[in-house]
Amino acid sequence: MTEHARLQPQPIPFIDVAAQRRAMGEKLDQALARVTGHCQFILGPEVRELESELAAFCGAKRTVTCASGTDALSLVLMAHRIGPGDAVICPSFTFCATAEVVALHRATPVFADIDEGTFNISVESAAQAVETAKKQGLTPRAIIPVDLFGLPADHAAIAALAKAEGLFVLDDAAQGFGGTYRGKRLGGTGLATATATSFFPAKPLGCYGDGGAIFTDDDELAATLISLRVHGHGADKYDNVRIGLTSRLDTLQAAVLREKLTLFPDEILSRDRGAARYAEGLKDVVTVPSVPEGYSSVWAQYTIRIPAGTREKFAAALKAEGVPTAIYYPIPLHRQVAYKDFPSAGNGLPVSDRVADEVISLPMHAYLDAPTQDRVIDAVRRAVKG
Repeated sequence: MTEHARLQPQPIPFIDVAAQRRAMGEKLDQALARVTGHCQFILGPEVRELESELAAFCGAKRTVTCASGTDALSLVLMAHRIGPGDAVICPSFTFCATAEVVALHRATPVFADIDEGTFNISVESAAQAVETAKKQGLTPRAIIPVDLFGLPADHAAIAALAKAEGLFVLDDAAQGFGGTYRGKRLGGTGLATATATSFFPAKPLGCYGDGGAIFTDDDELAATLISLRVHGHGADKYDNVRIGLTSRLDTLQAAVLREKLTLFPDEILSRDRGAARYAEGLKDVVTVPSVPEGYSSVWAQYTIRIPAGTREKFAAALKAEGVPTAIYYPIPLHRQVAYKDFPSAGNGLPVSDRVADEVISLPMHAYLDAPTQDRVIDAVRRAVKG
C-alpha cells in the first residue's frame, strides 16, 4: 500500500443500503426464493400482501401499489381527469417529479413558495398561487404538498385551503412515508384525498428497483387506480373501460418491501436518534433542521444550511475527509429551463431562491453508528471554522 493510500480516509456511505441488506440476512433470500418458486412475477400474492400490510402500517383504508413514485402521482391525476385548463398548486423547492406529472397531463403547475423553517409548502403562498391561477384563466383543481426531507407538511392548514377553494389534496410523501402528523402516519385516514409514495432504493422504505404506492380512503378512487395501472381494464384485461398505462409493482420488489417493512419501525427510531445526535453536535455552527411539535420526521435527508457562497468549499473540505454530501435542491423548479415559463405565486418565491443557495445534506440512514457520525460532525465543524 502506498503512503498516499494509507493517508486517504475511508469514505463514508451517504446511504448504506448494504448495511440494511446484512440486517435482513437469510429472510430476504427466502422471500425472493418463494417468488421464483411460484413464478407469479406480475401481481403475485406478495403484492396483495404488501398492500394490506402497508395499509395497516399507516392507517389507510386502501393501498394501491404501482411501478414508481412518479406513476403514483400521475395515476391520481389521471383518475381525477386533470388536463388542459386545470391548475395544480406545487411547491417550487422539490424534485421535478412533483410538477412533471402535472405538465405531462397538459395541466399547469403553479408554483408556491416554502416555509423557511420546514422547507415545506407555505400555505399563504399556496393561497396566492390559487389567485394567480384564477387571474390567468385557469381552474384550480388540486394541490400537491410535499413532505420534504421526511418531514410532513402542515396538512391541517392545507386541508382548510383545499376545502375553501374546492381542491383535492394529493400528498407527495415520496420522502416522508413513515412520518407522522398530529398522531397520524402519512397516508393515514383523513390527511389527504390521496397520498403517493416512492420505493426508490434511497428512500427510507425502498425496494431494489423502482416502485410506488397510493393510499386513499376512497373506494371508488382505489378501484379506478387499480384499473388505470393495467391499461384501464374493466372486467378483464381485454375489456378496457378507460385509457390507462402499465404501472404494476413487480412481485419480487413486493417481496423485498415486505421484509424491509418489518424493520421499518426500528429504522425510523434509529434515524431519529441520528438526527438528534447531529443537532446536538452541530447546532452551534450551522443551521440544523427542526421538527414542529406534533410532527415526526423519517429523515430521508438530513439537510443543514450554511451561508450562501460557502457551499462548494465546504463540500470539498468534507470530501477530503471521506464525508460525502449532496445538494437537494440547487435550483428551484421555477428557475429550471423546463419549468420557468409556468406561473408562480405572487411576486416571486424568495424563500425557495434563498435556501437553494444554502442547503447541503449529510449522510443519513438507519445504520449510521455513533463513531461514524462523530466523524461527520467533527469534519463539519472543521470545515465551518476553517
